[in-house]
Amino acid sequence: MPADTVQNEQHDKAWEKAERKFSHKTASEYYDPCQDFADRSLKCMKRNGFDREMCGDYFQAYRDCKKNWLNQKKAASPQSK
Repeated sequence: MPADTVQNEQHDKAWEKAERKFSHKTASEYYDPCQDFADRSLKCMKRNGFDREMCGDYFQAYRDCKKNWLNQKKAASPQSK
C-alpha cells in the first residue's frame, strides 16, 4: 500500500472522529454571539487612540451581551433544572 493511501486513510478516520463531535455539539459551544460587540469595541479603541473613555458604550454593550448569553446558557443547562 503506498504511503499516500495510508496517510489518507488516517486523515479520513481523524476527520470522522472530529465530524461526530462537531455535528453533535451544542449550539453555542464553538460560537460566541457577542463576538461582534467585542470586535466593535476593539475597532473603537483603535479609532480613538486607545482612549477607553471614548468607547464606554461599546464596552457596556459587550458586557450586557455576555451577561445575557451566560444567563441563558445557565438557564438552559441540565444541571440548573
